[in-house]
Amino acid sequence: MSTLKNTVSELKNILITGVSSGFGRALAIEALADGHCVIGTVRNAQAAANFSALHTTRAIARILDVTHFAGINETIAEIEDTVGAIDVLVNNAGYGHEGVFEESPLEEMRRQFDVNVFGAVAVTKAVLPFMRRRRSGHILNITSMGGFITMPGIAYYCGSKFALEGISEVLSKELAPFNIFVTAVEPGSFRTDWAGRSMVRSPRTLSEYDALFDPIRQAREAKSGKQLGSPQKAARVMLTLIASTNPPAHLLLGSDALQLVRQKLADWSEEIDRWEVLTRSTDGE
Repeated sequence: MSTLKNTVSELKNILITGVSSGFGRALAIEALADGHCVIGTVRNAQAAANFSALHTTRAIARILDVTHFAGINETIAEIEDTVGAIDVLVNNAGYGHEGVFEESPLEEMRRQFDVNVFGAVAVTKAVLPFMRRRRSGHILNITSMGGFITMPGIAYYCGSKFALEGISEVLSKELAPFNIFVTAVEPGSFRTDWAGRSMVRSPRTLSEYDALFDPIRQAREAKSGKQLGSPQKAARVMLTLIASTNPPAHLLLGSDALQLVRQKLADWSEEIDRWEVLTRSTDGE
């Protein structure tokens, strides 16, 4: 059953991390057009000025690096005190890492998880006490179809998004008694900078992986900027979620994500059935 009619028209204060480009920028622009107040986090003064220029009163920039965990609580408290109650948190800040697992330095994985997982968790933990006291709120975590399906060469990225998916799902259950919703938004391929300037690529070092990985890297680079998905349309969908009185715990974005996730579910179901006897063999006497 469609939930499009199950919405309420209400202006909100929306905090979006990472509004300089991609989904964050698109969502901020569409939300401002609808009359919402958007508090957007950026990483430097020039980006803050660029964001504030989107609207004289309702585009409010805050400089915040989500990996500088010590300053997050103070920033959130200041926003609550000077701007007003944060009705919606959108954990959008993140980036992609590409590299063969064996070739990719461990420090790249730490950085990937610091931004994509720990950054989102730290901001959420700072916002939650305010939402819990008000018994209302909505948290959108921008994950990925890569939080459910996998592809060669993005192990660190998929690992971070799998982690955020699991955290989001648990949170949706823990926060339900407080009328706080959590939605993991799972985009497929969109025309953002994810596969372009925003992606960190580990250098190639092992020729044994050339046949598998080189075509994947070349195809991803060639496709960058030409993907099927429209960030503006994704933003409109997210605003529908924000207006919903009963939003989902998960929402795929894009027909490619839908197809790939459905195929994994079918393959997984078949594999479970094939190994069911061995699975059940561990039960006690």
